[in-house]
Amino acid sequence: MHELVEHLKHKQWLWQGSNTPVEHQFVSTGFDILDSQLSGGFPTCGVVEIQSISGIGELRLLLPQIRSQLCEQSRLIVFIQPPGMLSSQQLAAEGIDADRLLIIQPQTEQHALWAAEQCAKSGACSHLFLWPQQLEIHQARRLQVASETGQCLQFVFRNQQAHSLSLPVNLSLALSPTEYGISVRINKRKGGWQHGQFDIDMRSYWPDLAVKERQSVVVPFPFQRQG
Repeated sequence: MHELVEHLKHKQWLWQGSNTPVEHQFVSTGFDILDSQLSGGFPTCGVVEIQSISGIGELRLLLPQIRSQLCEQSRLIVFIQPPGMLSSQQLAAEGIDADRLLIIQPQTEQHALWAAEQCAKSGACSHLFLWPQQLEIHQARRLQVASETGQCLQFVFRNQQAHSLSLPVNLSLALSPTEYGISVRINKRKGGWQHGQFDIDMRSYWPDLAVKERQSVVVPFPFQRQG
């Protein structure tokens, strides 16, 4: 049994939690409660898995961190096969320069993963957002290594699956919508244990996007309706 466990750990197929504090570098998420639950914020580089239904405002959760890094870095922000049309007007209104954005719509899933790996390890990209149709353990491991090589913070968006395998990533979050923002569950955190589920109230950040009685719901930032 011991040999089997060691083999799984060597292959990175087994995640080992720890109560011992591990020194990592973090960047603030822009939300105090999320920083507290993550013991500092997002990792400075690596892969963050976001399990979420598309269009619940998941990008709004990441926007404050991106915006805070713009004045410190001049690298690209890359979106690979996003599920909708990105609104350049809304991004510009949030202080994100369109000249810093690169949107890639690959023809195949393999091309998407290849583009993500090349961008992440190039050193030219500070943030990368990827919406893969599926992601295997060995593919996630390659993205993790590429992101650490290029000092890129990569967010991988996946649909929530009851029996999905745990991927070798720095952080895994599951999101669900609430009336005034997003509910977050920490599935996995490198160097520590998850801390249950908590809500993030976004009304103070984007009051116009809060759900109001007898009003239609606005399309979540920063996607536009098509057609």
